[in-house]
Amino acid sequence: MQQQISVITLGVADIARSRRFYGEGFGWGPVFESEEVIFYQMNGLMLGTWLKDKLAADMRRDGVGPGSFSLAHNVASAGDVAPLMARLGHAGGTILREADAPPHGGFRGYVADPDGHGWEIAFNPAWTIDAAGLVSFGA
Repeated sequence: MQQQISVITLGVADIARSRRFYGEGFGWGPVFESEEVIFYQMNGLMLGTWLKDKLAADMRRDGVGPGSFSLAHNVASAGDVAPLMARLGHAGGTILREADAPPHGGFRGYVADPDGHGWEIAFNPAWTIDAAGLVSFGA
């Protein structure tokens, strides 16, 4: 079986609030949006934000909430981490952990979107990011 992810869908309480975070914070523009769902074309996959009640109903679950995971957005330099975190905070996010250097190297911090989904904003000197935004493990 092919090793790939097609779509990551996050359940959100307020689609407009979510759009502000991803649009103003990351600077991402949707490729599709309706009153219930917004899709962002990423580098090789789609990120969807869908009203959590509609998502829960679609999955036939009683409820959906953030779990113990984080998504990550890697940047080109350590100096890019804190300014992006500040922009995300200004766009409605919550700073979970200020940017610092972890013992294993690099530089990172954590931000939650308005619905509590955790994002690691990171610079990893051992990874490369090409012009298309594709991340490769190892330099």
